[in-house]
Amino acid sequence: MQTNDYQGLKIIDDSQFITQDELVVEAPLQININGEPYTVVMRTPGNDFDLIRGLLYAEDIYKKEQNLHYSILEEDKSVPKIINVDISKQDLGKGYLNKRTLLSVSSCGICGKQQLEDLNIEDDQLEEKLLFSSENLFKMFEALKEEQKTFHKTGGSHAAAIFNEDHQLLTIKEDIGRHNAVDKCVGSLLVHNNLQQGKYLLVSGRVSYEIVSKAFIAKVPVIIAVSACSSMAVDFAKELGICLIGFTRDNKMTVYSRPTFLKPKMHNEY
Repeated sequence: MQTNDYQGLKIIDDSQFITQDELVVEAPLQININGEPYTVVMRTPGNDFDLIRGLLYAEDIYKKEQNLHYSILEEDKSVPKIINVDISKQDLGKGYLNKRTLLSVSSCGICGKQQLEDLNIEDDQLEEKLLFSSENLFKMFEALKEEQKTFHKTGGSHAAAIFNEDHQLLTIKEDIGRHNAVDKCVGSLLVHNNLQQGKYLLVSGRVSYEIVSKAFIAKVPVIIAVSACSSMAVDFAKELGICLIGFTRDNKMTVYSRPTFLKPKMHNEY
């Protein structure tokens, strides 16, 4: 299962309606080595054994030509959640000594709930609620585009930007990696001791679970993306109290969680 249908609120100019979007599935896979947890990766299910083999090679854990033995220890609706791989101790590379820290996430009590209805989940949510119009949202994106110096030169970089409650740009960073750009923005605001002013995170590409988790840790309540959102990004945005908006371009956008953040339609705002 690599895609799933989710409901969203589609806004085009002065109209809005419920829509069904097909999202790429993002799901965790725990990799065990010789019965011991090694790491958790976020991936789109499929070709998981190839993924593990490539990861172990890249991490200098197993570089021999012989095939490995894999065991699926746990599944969710036929999708592997935990896979164990057996590797003899003499074949383990040096990379095994630098074990990755396992991903730690809150239990996603609403994962897979595809309807847009307001969910009464209060624990561990961001408490702040913002009201904003689509007009202000698109203005923030114009400011982001203007500041993407590296992208204008190369066409090969991602950008992230954080704005305050008055829709003023606080910081923008570019990087070849989407997650790196977000980390740079958060780090910059931490250095200048004004992270608490960050209310809107804009990203130039798609949104996956990791970006939602970074926004939650930074206590930024709104994420706005120019491209798609993964299934787990939507799941966790709902659970963590984050307003998540995707496909924000050409006077269109799709709100996947917390549509109540949008101001009521007034004076042709939408």
